[in-house]
Amino acid sequence: MHFLAGLALLLLIGLLTGGSLMVYAAYVVIAVIATSRFCARRWNEAITVDRKLIGGEYEIGDEISVGIQVKNSSKWFVPWIFVEDVIARRLTELPPIALERSGDSIYAMRLGAGQSRLLTYKLTFLRRGYYQIGPTVIESGDMFGLQRKYRVASQPDFILVYPKLIPLQGYDVQSRRPIGEIRLSYRREEDPTLMAGIREYQMGDSMNRVHWRATARTGKLHSKIYQPTCVAGAMIVLDLHVDSNPANHEPVRSDLAITATASICHTLYQMGQQFGIVSNARDAVDRIRTEGWESDARTREEALRSVAMQDENTRLHPLIVPANRGAEHFQEAFRTLARMELSSGLKLPELILESQHRLPRDASVIVVVQEVDEMAAMTLAMLRRQGFAVTAIVNNYASDAADSATSRLVGHRIPTWHLHDESSIPDICRRLILRY
Repeated sequence: MHFLAGLALLLLIGLLTGGSLMVYAAYVVIAVIATSRFCARRWNEAITVDRKLIGGEYEIGDEISVGIQVKNSSKWFVPWIFVEDVIARRLTELPPIALERSGDSIYAMRLGAGQSRLLTYKLTFLRRGYYQIGPTVIESGDMFGLQRKYRVASQPDFILVYPKLIPLQGYDVQSRRPIGEIRLSYRREEDPTLMAGIREYQMGDSMNRVHWRATARTGKLHSKIYQPTCVAGAMIVLDLHVDSNPANHEPVRSDLAITATASICHTLYQMGQQFGIVSNARDAVDRIRTEGWESDARTREEALRSVAMQDENTRLHPLIVPANRGAEHFQEAFRTLARMELSSGLKLPELILESQHRLPRDASVIVVVQEVDEMAAMTLAMLRRQGFAVTAIVNNYASDAADSATSRLVGHRIPTWHLHDESSIPDICRRLILRY
């Protein structure tokens, strides 16, 4: 605006003083500026971008190719254009690297009328997560560099990468031994695999309860009596609050906690037992849905910030996968674990109080936590006194921090296991299964 005001003043002075050279210069500058703006706008609007990416679900170590089709759909020659397929720097450069990129995702080129180019690069997934690829930002301008235009030319794609699964080597998960058996104050079902005795047939007994050997021996119908069902399966409480997961341990420890949770769920799925998840994490899909990715097309910096994650998220609703069995249920839990991110909403005591009514009485409660303060330990002790079978997994590499958390939990008579690294997961799972 100041430049235009000065130009108008120069033109006015030239007209009033009769300075033809000044008037001529002002007209030339006006013509150059008008031409620059017209060309920059038309060239920028002429470019179309199409990302060729097979989106979907992948595992750690998978590699995909990404293609960017850039086309000049007009009859104008575009002398220069800058194309960038935006990927957050924290994913590709900051350790530990989540996405390893082979090839460039930033290109400078020129395109003739109707011409197109295919730009490619590769991504290798090194960590689990829900990743945003794009949007594609283009920058172009006039020949003199007086005008520059920015535009978000394509929407982003989203890719889900599953966490690792650590198998329980050397243990037969088909033994169907319940994980975390306890004595219940009430019993709703009978376990048909545990026969307690026989009695005479009563009206209403189903035929599959008839004990045929006793019937043949006595000449009267006899029915089997089964023992009450013990607790089977587990509800895993996963603490991913930023205060109890220090930044200097991230994202290594949170990924390890998710890997352990996924491995326990997979083991229970193979055993045919129920499993579920309760967490104070935020779901990356919810973040994208609520925060979006739209950016200000006037500046390239705003477009680059569109893929940045908010530093704070005050999610006040627990993320819950209800207890259930089966392959579909495991796939749902597996996807949810892959999308989990740290949250600054509910702390562990608040999470327990908020979700206590969703914890089934016929399942163990396994709490995966990195740091435990006295309030969290008292909350878990309250849960134990209410009849739940509570077990804690302390996910901490530092021995002092792990000892501090363990001492608080053991003081409230809560069994505790130390999750040191990935090699500890099979042993923890095996001990949980054989504990009772």
